[in-house]
Amino acid sequence: QLVESGGETVQAGGSLRLSCAASGHTYCMAWFRQAPGKEPEGVATIDTQWYNTYYADSVQGRFKISRDNAKNTLDLQMNSLKPEDTGVYICAAVTTIGCPAEPLGKAGFRIWGQGTQVTVS
Repeated sequence: QLVESGGETVQAGGSLRLSCAASGHTYCMAWFRQAPGKEPEGVATIDTQWYNTYYADSVQGRFKISRDNAKNTLDLQMNSLKPEDTGVYICAAVTTIGCPAEPLGKAGFRIWGQGTQVTVS
């Protein structure tokens, strides 16, 4: 089970930190975001065993994904936010060892949270 928190309305240029509480161990976790009327898109992924990270080009250098294995949480630090970052941010995890071949793709992620709304005005 994955439960996200931290979403809110912020002004462009601001920062926000999202958190996802997980139950059970996962080897690969990711943040996706879904804009109204669109499919979820991968934002950032982390291999929780080797801590390799993957980012969408649109957030590279502005967002940072991190994993606290002791607390079993996944965070997303978002800086220099833009209106186009608006959407429902959803935490996802795999049920197998390692990340999918396409770490920012939806395929392979079998566990999904309900999401938390981020609005950048």
